[in-house]
Amino acid sequence: MLKLLIRLLFVLLITSVMVALTGWAALAIYYGDSHISSLQTTLAIGFALVGGTTLVGIWFKRWRRGLLATYIVLFVAVLGWWFNIEASNDRVWQAEVAKLPYATIEGDIVTMHNIRNFNYRSETDFTPVYYTKSYDLSKLDSVDLFAVYWMGPAVAHTIMSFGFADQEYLAVSIEARKEEGEGYSTIKGFFRQYEQIHIVADERDVIGLRTNYRKDPPEDVYRYRLQIPPEGARLFFLEYVKKINEEKERPSFYNTLTANCTNVIWKYANIFPERVPLSWKLFASGYTPEYLYEKGRLDTSLPFAELTQRGYINPVAQAQGDATDFSQRIRTE
Repeated sequence: MLKLLIRLLFVLLITSVMVALTGWAALAIYYGDSHISSLQTTLAIGFALVGGTTLVGIWFKRWRRGLLATYIVLFVAVLGWWFNIEASNDRVWQAEVAKLPYATIEGDIVTMHNIRNFNYRSETDFTPVYYTKSYDLSKLDSVDLFAVYWMGPAVAHTIMSFGFADQEYLAVSIEARKEEGEGYSTIKGFFRQYEQIHIVADERDVIGLRTNYRKDPPEDVYRYRLQIPPEGARLFFLEYVKKINEEKERPSFYNTLTANCTNVIWKYANIFPERVPLSWKLFASGYTPEYLYEKGRLDTSLPFAELTQRGYINPVAQAQGDATDFSQRIRTE
């Protein structure tokens, strides 16, 4: 009886694993390398049928080994193909992600090229503008986290902004780089459908876009000052610069779960001796500010609810519009 129960549990375990692997592989084939075709659809359905047949067959001892062997060979083939899909910078990109930023460094001076500063008339109607500017690392004295909400408390887009003593701010938003005519899909984001881009931008652009122009749905933006000493801020900024330059030479994929706007930032925090531990609140990104507060990385002299209320910038941002001193005005308390 015990032997039968163990065998049953083993088959149930194999079944659960195969359901997950078959679903992943079928979707990977279906989405392919950014282009969905009828052949990919046919192959995805075919793999799903093989998986389903194997799931039924493993309950019968006579068929189990043969079906499992066939399934494993096919799955390994899919896996091999999957890992050979390469990210590319040579696609027809949407205008807002058409140019990649890059930086040059001479001592303490970092010169950032292709800083985005679009002039918006609406979310989709804008005049592209880029500029180049040099920043003195010895004047880097603050790091702000912006949390952007549009679908409840559990989901937020996070943007880092680096402040310099002369009241200059440089924001970096890690996003999926979309091609012309391509929309964003959370599911597609698991399957190498988007390259990753670090949008380096004026806050008037990347923050103002979200407070003033996005209406469907509207977005709520909160600013939190991170508690990082100047040397830590410098190292953190240079981690961003390193990845920004790498991205121009060796593109990488965005991933909804493992390489998104929040957990990539957590990876950059490797430079800190006491990085905050990995937590589910970094995946449910809307709770990331609260998690950082719990770990003492935000101002804890105020209750978190009050800190959040003070950090809500939409009213002042909307009142200021496209003011050239946008960054200074949204920091007026």
